[in-house]
Amino acid sequence: MNNSMFTRTALVLMALTVSAAAFHDNTFAVFELKEQLQILYINMWELLHQLEYVNAEQRTIVYAEIDEIRQQIVATIDLLLQHDQAQHP
Repeated sequence: MNNSMFTRTALVLMALTVSAAAFHDNTFAVFELKEQLQILYINMWELLHQLEYVNAEQRTIVYAEIDEIRQQIVATIDLLLQHDQAQHP
């Protein structure tokens, strides 16, 4: 019983892997970019939270870090759109 369940599970996983690779040439690259985007969003929320308690001197540093994260978010979204346009011309 365990062997047949393992075999079915392995077949399903292989089928999913093959179908993902067949439908998207840049699947792993897109996955990494989406993961990077999530991390950037988390970092942005943390920086916005810091604005609640930093003093005036630290605030300028946080503003600069927010701007840097914002630029990275825009660049990451641009890369995701490039991958999508390449995949679906």
